[in-house]
Amino acid sequence: MYQLVRPLLFRLDAEKAHHLALNSLRTLNNWGLDGFLNRPVADCPVDVMGMKFPNPVGLAAGLDKNGEYIDALAGMGFGFIEVGTVTPLPQPGNPRPRMFRLTEAEAIINRMGFNNLGVDNLVENVRRVRYRGILGINIGKNASTPNDRAIDDYLICLNKVYPHASYVAVNISSPNTRNLRDLQGGEQLNQLLNALHMRQLELADQHGRYVPLAIKIAPDLDTIAIREIADMLAFHRMDAVIATNTTVSRNGVLHLPGAAETGGLSGAPLVGKSTEVITELATALASRLPIIGVGGILRGDQGWEKLQAGASLLQLYSGLIYKGQSLVGDTADACRYYFDQNPTRRVFQRVVSQAAEPEAEDTAPRMESMDIPDFNAGQTGDGNVEEAASDAGTPATTGETPAADAGAPQPVATPPAVPPAAPASQPSGNHSRLV
Repeated sequence: MYQLVRPLLFRLDAEKAHHLALNSLRTLNNWGLDGFLNRPVADCPVDVMGMKFPNPVGLAAGLDKNGEYIDALAGMGFGFIEVGTVTPLPQPGNPRPRMFRLTEAEAIINRMGFNNLGVDNLVENVRRVRYRGILGINIGKNASTPNDRAIDDYLICLNKVYPHASYVAVNISSPNTRNLRDLQGGEQLNQLLNALHMRQLELADQHGRYVPLAIKIAPDLDTIAIREIADMLAFHRMDAVIATNTTVSRNGVLHLPGAAETGGLSGAPLVGKSTEVITELATALASRLPIIGVGGILRGDQGWEKLQAGASLLQLYSGLIYKGQSLVGDTADACRYYFDQNPTRRVFQRVVSQAAEPEAEDTAPRMESMDIPDFNAGQTGDGNVEEAASDAGTPATTGETPAADAGAPQPVATPPAVPPAAPASQPSGNHSRLV
């Protein structure tokens, strides 16, 4: 059905088509008619971040920034849904036009600019939904907030979304918020992660439930930067890493009309780059935390490749624009085949690093400042519309149980004498979100 409608949508401005498609899907859902469009998606349960996912195929942040279409999107068969990116205060984002299709390459360029109605609006929308599956809420900072005060914005959002989220994703990797990617390295990352984890533990105590934190990183990082980020995430007991956001690279599309537009590139040209980052992350992390793989999935077998590279969960965005709802089922089918062949991967078992013990040094791994290219130095806001770095010597975190297959879980090491990353009882499945 979508392939019949797509030519009409592609005649419209990309952002107008985006809203038309979502509003149409919501109308069909309200009338109970969306079942005629959506085919059943295969069950493929996996346990990640202490939660049971009905299947590992999720919706990436950016498609539903304000949480207005959750029930309609749930009908497409996703194993989990992530909404946002949301900021403390409403902001309009960058001037239009700000979303562009590169149809020949099955790609999208966007410079949306974290356009959203603010965190309070999103929370109210989430309170009203019927959906009781796993819901991620992606948080960011306002464009007007300088990086030295970014922690304040992230903590404001975390405080407000925590009671309503199954997990919270932290966006520090959009290429469309000026200097945002600087938060991916050095002391800024160390301070941000420390503040987030401390507040996470406080909120868990207040609300009587532990909500995992996932950090979303860019694809435009070198191997050394990925290793350093991995060590930092593990040290601060983050619960997952999302790889990756959009790219500032234009490799493979420079010859196409519209490729010179500023913004983050997503879709087919990103698939190889994001999978490479997943592979390097899996090696660097050695099962210390799970990876959510996103970027360029337009066929089920590309999702399979990200699982093989080390991802435990997957997310879709731009592929839906080109392939429609059938991509969810195709990717879930590929996942089920993968997990049938690799049954031990159905449950992510976290390996705790002995290097994090207090008698090792009670400081975070040292990270040099990274020069991450800012493709839109003159822009403001975020473009997470996929809507989807210097070596200080050897890796700072040592004493891991190395994985023979870096993506596969290893036997859990003896936990160190430090507080665990989460309480023993984690929320699961449909009961993971309280409203």
